Amino acid sequence: MISRLFIRLVRFYQHIAPQVVRNRCRFEPSCSEYAVLALEKYSVLRALRLVVDRLRRCRYPNGGEDYP
Repeated sequence: MISRLFIRLVRFYQHIAPQVVRNRCRFEPSCSEYAVLALEKYSVLRALRLVVDRLRRCRYPNGGEDYP
């Protein structure tokens, strides 16, 4: 139930975030899509931990394919 709320928040972000910001992600899938996948697969706390770790790594020289 709470994971659905977080997924809706991420989807809202994806809808309103400027294209320039969303295209900067160095990973595949994008960081926001990674958050949705993690929330669908794991508990909310573990998913949030994974997402925060992913956001910390979202800079040079990191990048590439990374799924939760």
